[in-house]
Amino acid sequence: RRAFSNNKILVELDESSGVAMMKFKSPPVNSLSLDFLTELSISLEKLENNRACRGVIFTSAVPKIFSAGLDITEMCGKSKEHYAEFWRALQEMWLRLYGSNMVTVAAINGSSPAGGCLLALSCDYRIMVENPKFSIGLNETQLGIVAPFWFKDAFVNVVGHRVAERSLQLGSLLTAPEALRFGLVDELVAEEKLQEKAAAIMAQWLALPDHARQLTKAMMRKVVLDRLVAHREEDIENFVSFISKESIQKSLRMYMEMLRKK
Repeated sequence: RRAFSNNKILVELDESSGVAMMKFKSPPVNSLSLDFLTELSISLEKLENNRACRGVIFTSAVPKIFSAGLDITEMCGKSKEHYAEFWRALQEMWLRLYGSNMVTVAAINGSSPAGGCLLALSCDYRIMVENPKFSIGLNETQLGIVAPFWFKDAFVNVVGHRVAERSLQLGSLLTAPEALRFGLVDELVAEEKLQEKAAAIMAQWLALPDHARQLTKAMMRKVVLDRLVAHREEDIENFVSFISKESIQKSLRMYMEMLRKK
């Protein structure tokens, strides 16, 4: 086993099986800060470049939370240059993860709203702990912000147009059983069985010839990936102008205040 770790992410690669375990370890809630996104992209790149690695299982080292999504402090009271840098890092991480040649399995061992849901959506397979207290979904509208088109595209590809439209407008967070029913996750397991199940699913996917699976994945995901690549700068500009509006800043400040009181 080879391990490499940075501040917010721990990676262990088992070279005999070709499977890496990537654990998010950025308490309290594994929020997607600029540093976290950068580390995640670098970790993915390292694994992609290592011929011994064929698959990655993503999970959390923080109890009860997979990832709470985008770090709101990165979007509040900062400069336009900072907002652009942050959004570019998010795009970069997603393009790497969604377009990865490796088999990617999300072992979701806690709640996963917003950007945390995006991480899970971007994987090939999602297993969630069967706990009614854990929820998952793209709940951006609850914060007064809008999920960008590429979040929406990835979501539609998993749950279908009608479920996606309703969930996105309402900012719905689904319980684990609801997420299974709507196809947002592929299966539910007891917490103590999660790692074992993730390893079994990974083995099933890795039993296929890599090139055939990789080409199929690339074909299925190409339209969505190409769309962001073609509109990357425009997407950054849209985000920066939207997030800089005083009304949006105000609703983010109110949301942060509400979180602090919790």
